[in-house]
This record gives sequence, structure tokens and C-alpha cells, in this order.
Amino acid sequence: MTAAYSVRVALGPEDREACFAVRREVFVVEQGVPQELEYDTYDATAVHVLAVREDGLPLGTGRLLHGADAVGRTGADASVGSLGRLAVSEAARGLGVGAALVRGIEDAAREHGLTAVDLHAQTHALGFYERLGYEAYGPEFPDADMPHRAMRRVL
Repeated sequence: MTAAYSVRVALGPEDREACFAVRREVFVVEQGVPQELEYDTYDATAVHVLAVREDGLPLGTGRLLHGADAVGRTGADASVGSLGRLAVSEAARGLGVGAALVRGIEDAAREHGLTAVDLHAQTHALGFYERLGYEAYGPEFPDADMPHRAMRRVL
């Protein structure tokens, strides 16, 4: 597979459906997360970021919660965004898509005037986020029956 892809904020219903399709593939099918837990009310107001191959094939996605939605998720002040639902299709793993998505979400956070980004990382992904400048804090906790840790990066 070629590494030629781009990352953009999802625009319109086709992009959003592409984001949801990648999430369905990764979280619902691969990881067994119940569909009713994967999609939530935050999806309506989140900034969705999409990685697509040159031919339009969706490779990955993630979302940014900001404002009141982020405060509800992180418990932090409104200047902290919440990165979530980061997913890369199996065929695109190892190409740098995940890191590019995180940087795209951080760019969107800056555009919304945010000063930091929090996330809830599956514990197996801690090293990935640490390499991108995130620091874990607080105890491990379950989310969708998988162990997670809270992490933050100041922008």
C-alpha cells in the first residue's frame, strides 16, 4: 500500500460517514465495542478529522470535542479539548496515519483557541501517545471493558 494520503477536517455527510465506517471497522468489528457505545451524542458537535488515500479510500479518523462537550468529558476548563475515537484501518497501520491524525486534531484544537488536549488512551497505546508528547495522569480505568489512562498534551 502506498503511503500517499492526506488529513483533513471532515466536511459534509460523505466525510462523516467515512469517519464512522472506519470507527465501525476498528472499534465495533475488530475490538468488539458495542455499536451503541461507539456512537454518542458528542458526534453531532465534534470536529471529525479524516485521513484519506489519494483515491479517496478512508484510512483513519479521530474527533475533537471542544467547549461544553469537552468539559463534560474531561472535567477540565473550556480551554482543554478532548481527542477521541482515533482509529486507523488495519491496512493503513504503520504508515504514520495515526500520528498525522493526532496532529490534525491538535491543529483543529488550536483553531478553536484551545491550550491543551486530553484523551483517554487504551493502555496498549500509551507509548504511541507519549511519543507525540502526551503525558499520562491518574489511575487506570475501564472504558468499554478495556483498560485506559487519561493523558494530556499542552499545545
